[in-house]
Amino acid sequence: AERRMVRELLGPGEFIEIFVDTPLETCIQRDRKGLYKRALAGEIKNFTGVDQPYERPDKAEIVLTLEDGTAEAMADRIVEYLHARGIVASA
Repeated sequence: AERRMVRELLGPGEFIEIFVDTPLETCIQRDRKGLYKRALAGEIKNFTGVDQPYERPDKAEIVLTLEDGTAEAMADRIVEYLHARGIVASA
């Protein structure tokens, strides 16, 4: 509902949703701040993906997965999208 609300507040093409589709296990492994560990131990309540549901977006303009490669490759894909739509100028 929040995503839809933001889309409606902005003009066409002004909201670009990027979904980095990462399995929960990977999020836990990469958790440098220990937030998932604390949430799983019950120390943090209402933590999205642990004791609060995560609602996957159904209309993301860009969906990235681990198969898309490195963080740099994913960033390149986002920049290409922005270039193709004239949102950012080519360097």
